[in-house]
Amino acid sequence: MSVNINFKNSKPKKNSINQVLFTDEKFALNPLKKYILNSEFSYISDLLKTNDLNKNLLVFELSSKKKIILISIKKNFKIFDIENLGAEFYSRINFGKNSEYLINTDSISVKYESFIGHFLHGVKLKSYEFSKYKTKKQSRVISINVTGNKNKLSIQNQQKFKALEEGTFYARDLVSEPGNILHPDEYAKRINSLKKIGLKVKIYNEKELKKLGMNALLGVGQGSIRGSYLVTMEWNGLKNNSKPISFVGKGVCFDTGGISLKPAKFMEDMTYDMAGSAVVVGLMKNLALRKAKVNAVGVVGLVENMPGGNAQRPGDIVKSYSGKTIEILNTDAEGRLVLADALTFTEKKFKPKFMIDLATLTGAIIVSLGSEFAGLFSNDEKLSKQILSAGEKVEEKVWRMPLHKNYDKLIDSKNADMQNINYVGGAGSTTAAQFLQRFVLNKTPWAHLDIAGMAFSKYGGALNSGGATGFGVRLLNKLIEDHYE
Repeated sequence: MSVNINFKNSKPKKNSINQVLFTDEKFALNPLKKYILNSEFSYISDLLKTNDLNKNLLVFELSSKKKIILISIKKNFKIFDIENLGAEFYSRINFGKNSEYLINTDSISVKYESFIGHFLHGVKLKSYEFSKYKTKKQSRVISINVTGNKNKLSIQNQQKFKALEEGTFYARDLVSEPGNILHPDEYAKRINSLKKIGLKVKIYNEKELKKLGMNALLGVGQGSIRGSYLVTMEWNGLKNNSKPISFVGKGVCFDTGGISLKPAKFMEDMTYDMAGSAVVVGLMKNLALRKAKVNAVGVVGLVENMPGGNAQRPGDIVKSYSGKTIEILNTDAEGRLVLADALTFTEKKFKPKFMIDLATLTGAIIVSLGSEFAGLFSNDEKLSKQILSAGEKVEEKVWRMPLHKNYDKLIDSKNADMQNINYVGGAGSTTAAQFLQRFVLNKTPWAHLDIAGMAFSKYGGALNSGGATGFGVRLLNKLIEDHYE
């Protein structure tokens, strides 16, 4: 299923095949009389007397070829309410026979900047499907024509929404790819292709990483026949030398657990263990496409965690890029090893204003927060508040979790500077974050987002139909829009 949205300058016609009109929370019809035929007005007026007016959307079938959809705009609507309304609209038209709809923006009575843009954004996000490997594809196309002289969406805002959708969909595509296709070698190539939209991309291969001393990252991937990489993406939208903002992503393309092998049941879901990196890549693509007025850096560590003959063993000790040593007690706590080197490298090389890392890091965060909130850990109050605010606005919600020195003893090692897991048990997400914090060396404002419960949805959510969500792209884009442009 695909959705084509066309913005037309023509005046809406009353005899349009399928009309979409906006009304108030009481479904007042009189203001819409000028947009529909008299016979249709009388028919709908009678039906409204028996309909549930608490609904967001009412569909009136006038014939087999024509329907009128009334959409109620409730008081005190927020951005995500409008986007969810668009998603609900898509769900109602997805399975019908009609394939062409006309949205009349003149019928929008509320004063809300880019109302129709947010509505259509919800439509697009909900419509996403990953059907690349299906031999029988649905060929149906839904066309939405947007007309009206009022409440138009500017060309600039059209481009901004499109860029955000493309960035989100790119992240979803990456997460949805199977492990035999999107292994680290292929992933690095795909990121490299983003040079064509203006990103500066640098790929560090294993030889270069060994020279740099990134043994924590390399240790994770040493059991795989595939290469391991660190990839940097730069967007210089300010054309000056101001410090960039930075985003770091865990890119474990497939996670078997290594020698500490995972159970077979649901192991197929471990193709999603690179979702943190996908968010970073999708965000950087979005910034480049919309030509964001910001200097930004994306850094991702790409590995495959396999139980090969050369795989890392429990009990191994590695020296990280920071110089700190790590005792590996469990090879399935691998994401933090990748991020450890990536964080130190990002801080040292780019000297950013802040660092935000994203990772499907722990199952413990799902135990704590389910699939409703991502876990937020941070050393900076200002950055935390900005992330929380952005998440609320786009309904990609995060919950602040504790960091405290008292947890440090749980990851101290007798044989090295630290160990990669807490053997005592409990506080699994926090101790993982405490581990990462040790690799932020210069007190750079830093936040860690554990998105293990948010990266994938079995049953779908408000703005997705199931599968990869792209959670984080819209959140971080909003953060940048509100505070760093």
